[in-house]
Amino acid sequence: MNITEDKRGKDLHLMLMSSSPGILDEDEVEIRIDVGENCSFQLHTQSYQRLFNMQKGATQNMQVCLQNAASFTYLPHPSVPHQNSIFITNSKIYLDTNCKLIWGEILTCGRKLNKEIFKFSKYHSTTEIFLRNKLILKENLLMQPLFINPNLMGKMEGYTHQASFIYYNEIMHIKSLSDKLYDNLLTETEIDFGITSPSINLLIIRILGLRAEQLYNCLKRIAGIIAASNK
Repeated sequence: MNITEDKRGKDLHLMLMSSSPGILDEDEVEIRIDVGENCSFQLHTQSYQRLFNMQKGATQNMQVCLQNAASFTYLPHPSVPHQNSIFITNSKIYLDTNCKLIWGEILTCGRKLNKEIFKFSKYHSTTEIFLRNKLILKENLLMQPLFINPNLMGKMEGYTHQASFIYYNEIMHIKSLSDKLYDNLLTETEIDFGITSPSINLLIIRILGLRAEQLYNCLKRIAGIIAASNK
């Protein structure tokens, strides 16, 4: 569904619609996105992605291809894995010259108010970014709470939600932007975060927290600061 408010703006905003209440056992979701040369596209989700009770598990494969000077933003609502859910998601993003990418992911501990804290069986998410067919980043998030206690040192350490944010802009040196985002996140309470720049054009942010809505709002605010810096 086209939800673009400013018809004179340069960005196309589409919302991914679904009649399903969430991801069910043995679901196989395939998503393919192609963004043309000099085009700017933002993909939105309807609501939180619920991963229901499963026996065999579900999968999602997403492929995004950006042509020359294209821009793509995807900050989906948080994923909520129910008890015994098994979910494997793979995302491959292919960038051409002078592309801009904003990409986010939020994983919750489950239905916290239902006392389903880390009761899911498996959540495995991989994200690979290719620049002119050369791999420049691979994110690999694997959580199996029944095998490894999420509260151990080096894991969640008492936090229940985590968010990741990736920004790539081939024509922008992002060191000053990194400092601005760091100062902004310092104003948030009850979170812990880190920012790293594997290259001068790539920025990665990881946030740990206790509330899904807070982390979702953080990612949207970060994207807004980035958009303002590009004007």
